[in-house]
Amino acid sequence: MSFKTVGAALTRTLWTRGSSTPPLARPSNANGLSSTCSGSGGEQPQGREKTEQSWGSDRPNGDVPSASESPHRCTNREKKRTKEPVGAPGVTGVRRRSYTSTAAPEDQRSYLWARYSDTKRLVHDLIPPGACNLLNASTIYANNEVNLSEVDIYGFDYDYTLAQYSNALNTLIYNTARSFLIEQFKYPEGIRKYDYIPNFAVRGLHYDIQKGLLMKIDAFHYIQPGTVYRGLSPVPDEEVLQLFGGTYHIPLQQDSGFYGKGPKVKQFMDIFSIPEMTLLAVANDFFITNDIEYDPVHLFKDVSEAIGMVHLKGYMYKWIMQDLDKFILRGEETDAVLHRLVSKGKKLFLITNSPFSFVDKGMKHMVGKDWRDFFDVVIVQADKPHFFTDCIKPFRRLDGNGDLRWEKIKSLEKGQIYKQGNLFDFLTLTGWRGSKVLYFGDHLYSDLADLMLRHGWRTAAIVPELVQETRVVSTSRYSLNLTWLQALTGLMERLQTHQEPECKLILQEWQKEREELRVMTKNMFNPQFGSIFRTCHNPTYFSRRLCRFSDIYMASLSCLLNYDLTYIFYPRRTPLQHEAPLWMDQLCTGCRKTPFLEEMSHIR
Repeated sequence: MSFKTVGAALTRTLWTRGSSTPPLARPSNANGLSSTCSGSGGEQPQGREKTEQSWGSDRPNGDVPSASESPHRCTNREKKRTKEPVGAPGVTGVRRRSYTSTAAPEDQRSYLWARYSDTKRLVHDLIPPGACNLLNASTIYANNEVNLSEVDIYGFDYDYTLAQYSNALNTLIYNTARSFLIEQFKYPEGIRKYDYIPNFAVRGLHYDIQKGLLMKIDAFHYIQPGTVYRGLSPVPDEEVLQLFGGTYHIPLQQDSGFYGKGPKVKQFMDIFSIPEMTLLAVANDFFITNDIEYDPVHLFKDVSEAIGMVHLKGYMYKWIMQDLDKFILRGEETDAVLHRLVSKGKKLFLITNSPFSFVDKGMKHMVGKDWRDFFDVVIVQADKPHFFTDCIKPFRRLDGNGDLRWEKIKSLEKGQIYKQGNLFDFLTLTGWRGSKVLYFGDHLYSDLADLMLRHGWRTAAIVPELVQETRVVSTSRYSLNLTWLQALTGLMERLQTHQEPECKLILQEWQKEREELRVMTKNMFNPQFGSIFRTCHNPTYFSRRLCRFSDIYMASLSCLLNYDLTYIFYPRRTPLQHEAPLWMDQLCTGCRKTPFLEEMSHIR
């Protein structure tokens, strides 16, 4: 059964429950929803504004204009169709009540349900299912205007930027850290029974260290209800309010701090942190379900150290180097990007925290044995983010065997490998400053924040989660549910002035349906925490940081292949709450912000 058929059936059911007489037919020229896409609320990757146009918004009580006020005269056929019963064959118009007086109707209950039916019919009849299916993961999105013709120097992180890794890596990190927790930190053997849960956590979550709670916070430091987990179980909203003193708000002094590492709350911003969050949840769950007393602070520190041992002891590097085909994704596209940039005369550099032997093997796999010829400067084990703030650590050169040399570094030469150092010496030795530099990285804090705020570089965030997010947003189910959620919200906003007892009951029923729609849209991304970009209606804390610390963002480096190197990225002027949406690009959910795939196909 199509969405249109379901919507019509549901409309009749809702009308039957709420009104004794059917609403009058909607004139064919009546105003409806003015956009094919959704609005500002719900789980959605980009901030949007309301697209629902209110009927008769300049009239008292929001009454709709009568048929006699139509700007054109109806034909006889149109007049006849208004008399046909609801659901009659050939009826595509939306039925609704029409009032010629500004006075409120006598039957308030019937009036509210008639408006509800009108709105729902508009959503199902005028919004094409899958209206947003033009979205794709190859788009580059702009937070700030960036003209690529002004960019002469391209810089890159390595892990999850030049090299994209498969999800199989998370399982190995989790399993090894779990073994460390049991064998090195003497945790109960029962924890080993918990296997890795691939889709439990999402990036950008916060963890209350003292309370042992994993949760999702919005841009205004408020916890999203229904997204607080103790172990593997959700915490009821009433209990969350008690735990945080009667509020969902997390005070600034307790929050995660500039680099996501607050004294009481930590934000997990790294893609590598997903198995860490899962291990924290599993260990908490074990102690809670077995009624074993434990200290959440000790648990947090031990899990963090166990995860750190996986990296410090080189396990992750060894796994990847032993099976490059299994763990490294889209290597040929990275090769294509580098070839294209160099062919256009751009200078390239690499700054990574990973060791040279690891980077060297991965780059040879993706690009070839002469990969160093692409880069004017290569810096490994840079110790970001301290690399961007420290002005003391000097650069050291590595010889052909990977051993440190003792000479003082007076210049950064092409073909050489350098270790440590700091950005201030880097700027002095290269002269690469300001907006002519564009740096790509996946970690908003460690890779991008200081470069944008302190040094004025252009920054580009790599967000692999965009692939799944855009896939969900492009479905008919999502676009229909979210559009109805927005339409219902707008209806409640306009009709909340009806304070009669029976009207309050209807508004309460609508509020319940609205909450159910919110849960439905959230669960389409992740049943526990929803989208990494949206809470119920606000941007997430992660999304706000993404907007602040990156000029542009994309799913992978290969997205550059869809754009000419003279392309200008323009951020969408999204209307503020007090502004009117005056242009189609403001009304849609990003359908027109797709790359020129056909025109640019020759670049690949």
